[in-house]
Amino acid sequence: MRITVQMECTECKRKNYSTTKNKRNTTGRMELQKFCPFDKKQTLHKEAK
Repeated sequence: MRITVQMECTECKRKNYSTTKNKRNTTGRMELQKFCPFDKKQTLHKEAK
């Protein structure tokens, strides 16, 4: 039930990270604070389509 998802920065709109999530436990879109190498700071990353 684990799937791979791409994480997209909310400020620069680039896909920087990929991670896995359990589709059964996490039904909504994931949001994580991650380091963006293009902005050189921590920003909110959301799950991309």
